Amino acid sequence: MTGNTEHQPVMLEEALAGLAIKPNGTYLDGTFGRGGHSGAILHELEQGRLIAMDKDPLAIATGEKLMSQDARVSIHHGSFASLKQVVQDADCLGHVDGILLDLGVSSPQLDEAERGFSFQQDGPLDMRMDPSRGLSAAEWLATAKEQDIASILKEYGEERFAKRIARAIVKARLEAPINTTKRLASIVAAANPKWEKGKDPATRSFQAIRIFINQELEDLKTCLGSVMDVLAPGGRLVVISFHSLEDRIVKRFIREQTKGDQYPLDLPITHVQLQVKMKAIGKAIKPGRDEIEINPRARSAVMRIAEKLS
Repeated sequence: MTGNTEHQPVMLEEALAGLAIKPNGTYLDGTFGRGGHSGAILHELEQGRLIAMDKDPLAIATGEKLMSQDARVSIHHGSFASLKQVVQDADCLGHVDGILLDLGVSSPQLDEAERGFSFQQDGPLDMRMDPSRGLSAAEWLATAKEQDIASILKEYGEERFAKRIARAIVKARLEAPINTTKRLASIVAAANPKWEKGKDPATRSFQAIRIFINQELEDLKTCLGSVMDVLAPGGRLVVISFHSLEDRIVKRFIREQTKGDQYPLDLPITHVQLQVKMKAIGKAIKPGRDEIEINPRARSAVMRIAEKLS
């Protein structure tokens, strides 16, 4: 099986090396996308097992079509926040040899205007990774309080002009509903007094709203909270992040697990008593120049790898 040739999996070789795949091991891809990483993992397996998950129904449909003839694979529709339950149902809790999380939005999601993720193409303002659940971005913006919109833009988009943009959104929706990506992008651009060089003024706002609508950071925290129960001793966690908020959460999680239990500094505690749970594998990895030239969307990616000790 091979992934969709239109979608370039980010840092593929680095991800495979980070997982340290065992031919008969059990692996979980929490963000199947269009199957690039999963297909490469399967290529390394013999009698092993792959559990794949994704929020996006189109990703699940792709997975079921591509992998329907491979008994080593099971595909599950849902957020990786429910990773522990999926693994428990598969009767392999505590026996997973590697977890891969490729965060953010996939290229097909960005390229399909009807999904509403991109400000570069006009389409319905949706932004849901799973269109069957929750409010769309248009529905939320239609009723959200100005203060709440500003808070989301500031927290999830690190947008300096969050208050100005939120005010402009509330004013604009009184004139006409904000139902398309181009309309929202134009409102944000007009309200932004200082555009960053080389970056569309709508970038941060679209990122913030997408993260909020899909509960991306909350799902990531929930997922990481179950990783230690899911992994086998020696199992690897590989996470590819695409912005600082995600990477900060992953970095903090790995740091906490590598430090072990916290005690007052004046207590005579040995390293064994700290019950260190993980070790970091190397430093953060970024894509090389060649990959960025082929796939510009990889430029902001950061990979972190950790291994469960016992």
